[in-house]
Amino acid sequence: MKKALQTFCFFLALSFASYAADTPVTFTSAIERERYEALLEELRCLVCQNQSLSDSHADLAQDLRDQVYAMVVEGKDNVQIVQFMVERYGDFVLYKPPVKSATWFLWFGPLILLVVAFAIVVIFARRHTRGPRALSKEEQNQVQMLLTQDQEP
Repeated sequence: MKKALQTFCFFLALSFASYAADTPVTFTSAIERERYEALLEELRCLVCQNQSLSDSHADLAQDLRDQVYAMVVEGKDNVQIVQFMVERYGDFVLYKPPVKSATWFLWFGPLILLVVAFAIVVIFARRHTRGPRALSKEEQNQVQMLLTQDQEP
């Protein structure tokens, strides 16, 4: 009986972990729903970082979805909603942040790292593919002297 109670408690705890934080939303028109869904795809979850607000199940993502829903229902346009989110959470909330001095590394960093890595590969490849260097006259004379010393009995 004790084992059955432990198993029940374990599965009960698992069911709480799988509880979704999503709250259902209703719209007066299909246009509002489309705007809402488009905005959720355009905005990034600040907790998950690689998921849109529509994909994330984090509590903060639900709060942000609720904010977007409230602004859509209030009649604010997409630009106002995105601007509010950026002012409050920064450019990171956008999947496509604007190109400005604060985001240059974000936009051009991968390209710069790729160019540097390519340059390093080329430098190492050239070093290892070069043949032996030619001996100077002095080195040739030393080699000749050593060879002649070796040949004498």
